[in-house]
Amino acid sequence: MTREQKIIRASWWAIGGNALLAFLKLAAGFISGSFVVIADGIDSVSDIASSLVVLLAARIIAKPPNVKFPYGYKKADTVATKVLSFVIFFAGAQLAYSTVRVLISGTGIALPGTLAIWVTLVSIFGKVCLSVLLFKTGKKVESTMLIANARNMRNDILLSLSVLISLLFTLVLKEPVIDRVIALLISIFIMYEGFRIFMKSNIDLMDGIDNTEVYSRLFESIHSVEGALHPHRVRARKIGHYYMVNLDIEVDPNLSVKEAHDIAKNVENSIKSNIRNIYDVMVHVEPLGNSEEEEYGITEKDIRLQRK
Repeated sequence: MTREQKIIRASWWAIGGNALLAFLKLAAGFISGSFVVIADGIDSVSDIASSLVVLLAARIIAKPPNVKFPYGYKKADTVATKVLSFVIFFAGAQLAYSTVRVLISGTGIALPGTLAIWVTLVSIFGKVCLSVLLFKTGKKVESTMLIANARNMRNDILLSLSVLISLLFTLVLKEPVIDRVIALLISIFIMYEGFRIFMKSNIDLMDGIDNTEVYSRLFESIHSVEGALHPHRVRARKIGHYYMVNLDIEVDPNLSVKEAHDIAKNVENSIKSNIRNIYDVMVHVEPLGNSEEEEYGITEKDIRLQRK
């Protein structure tokens, strides 16, 4: 099964699971008279939309490169992650707005039936299963959008827990104010999570990498090749979960073109054997001692300075 097929399969599980939970919570909310459970059901409907975004992105990722997109469509993963960050943030903002409005107005909520509690417990169990499934699949295939959706599911677990606490406080203590405060705190956490995902996705969109340790491994791979001297202007960026690498090396100027090409090819093979998920490696060959004004790229000196 390909990476894209695994993402699509996990997305369909998320869509089916959230559809079932949304139906149960909305039905239980209306039957038991619990507006909190109805709101939780509406949140599950938004999760269906999030999973549909991931499903659409997975199908786009699978498209082959063409003249318009010569690097392919792998960055649809990052774009989908950005969209999910907005969905997560505004879901938290909507919860915060509703909670604050109720707290200010002082409006109470009607005592719900026990059906609402049982459905909420089922919802928590279902969300835990979906979150684990999406997170494990996302880690395995290195998909930021699946991991983002898994975090969204984790936020939903907290939301359902707040709903459960709300119901318990309402039924036992007949005091809904405390649960509203808890819901407000959780909504702030959800907004923070959405903002964190938004900022993390910026790194990929701006052609950066969050794990700069990859540069140390790049230099180690280059130094393992005989004849590859003075590596510099090394640049790595993410295309989906792949690395696109560009770098310069210097070689003995007395070598033939073929010999210099062989060294460059050995550098490429060394990098691909030592670092996973390499999309492509572009090696520019220069004569030893070549001096040019070079503005971009990473050198070993930059790596040493970062470690201090």
